[in-house]
Amino acid sequence: MPFSSEGVAPGCALAVSGGGFRATLFHLGSLWRLNQLGFLPKLDRISSISGGSITAGYLAIKWNKLQFGASGYAPNFALEVVDPLRAFCSNNIDLIAIGESALLPWKKASDIVEAAYRDKLFGDANLQQLPESPRFVINATNFATGVSFRFSKPYAGDYRIGLIRNPKFRISQAVAASSAFPPVLSPVILEVDPESFEKTEGADLYDDAGFRKRLVLSDGGVYDNLGLETVWNRYQTVLVSDAGAPFSFECVPDTGWAQQAMRAMDIATNQSRGLRKRALIADFRSNARNGAYWGILTDILKYQAGEALPCPPAAIAELASLRTRLNAFSEREQCRLINWGYAVCDAALRSHMQAPNDPAAAWPYPNFALDRP
Repeated sequence: MPFSSEGVAPGCALAVSGGGFRATLFHLGSLWRLNQLGFLPKLDRISSISGGSITAGYLAIKWNKLQFGASGYAPNFALEVVDPLRAFCSNNIDLIAIGESALLPWKKASDIVEAAYRDKLFGDANLQQLPESPRFVINATNFATGVSFRFSKPYAGDYRIGLIRNPKFRISQAVAASSAFPPVLSPVILEVDPESFEKTEGADLYDDAGFRKRLVLSDGGVYDNLGLETVWNRYQTVLVSDAGAPFSFECVPDTGWAQQAMRAMDIATNQSRGLRKRALIADFRSNARNGAYWGILTDILKYQAGEALPCPPAAIAELASLRTRLNAFSEREQCRLINWGYAVCDAALRSHMQAPNDPAAAWPYPNFALDRP
């Protein structure tokens, strides 16, 4: 069964984190460089959460249109993937959803977000239209079971309630669940035929049909803020692109009830990310895994990649502090985020991996180079 028998394989997987449109754009830059270096067709799995699932989900539906040559490079990547996602990141999604749901109480904000994803990006494509390889896994959090709920082509489910074989959820539903940031855009509620689930080894909640007929799903980052769990113990080589929000230190924290709740969630999220990241880096250092990690607040000089693109610390700090919302990002914000994801991915890979291809790095958007004002 998928939850119990997937052992470590010799392949390569990529995990992309959340962080709203900021993450969507940062990961676009990372994928741009991965494409140039010939890594994309070598990926066996792409695991995503939240804003990263917008990028991964769209890459998935465009995958079969990418024209990979013998070197593993697809020259039409920007046309097929980057340009449409950039156009989408010029939309205002979250406040419209929140406002409309407040005025029309019978409409949930998460349903409005899902409709925007469907109308403006994914159409009616469902999970069965994803490619066979790589396997795309879009992760949400199941509020009922407290664990990650996975959407993929061969199955959807979680290890406590079992799985649905060959699910036909819309990709827009999976991405909406994965990016349903609580409490304002959460939850996504899916009514499901409980008989469609198959019991798997260890599915201790399967026998209560209530867990299988109504799925209450929230942002994948609530459970796993790096999207790492589905790849970490599956593949020998793991790449991680992390656009998650850096933890903000507050000398005088707000003590209001709502503010305390949000601060407590931020602390728990920061601790979870830190634990997963440290465990991953420990695996790299002990040679238990191969791979590379790069983050939106990474000091690029630590990679000691001699030809790294110039990324001043002030520019990095500015980009890392950008909002993690689903609202319109300006051309400058978009291009600089893509440039930064490209540059730090390039430095991480050249420092720790042998690339199939090795073209010189060059800013995707030279007019918005990070060493320019």
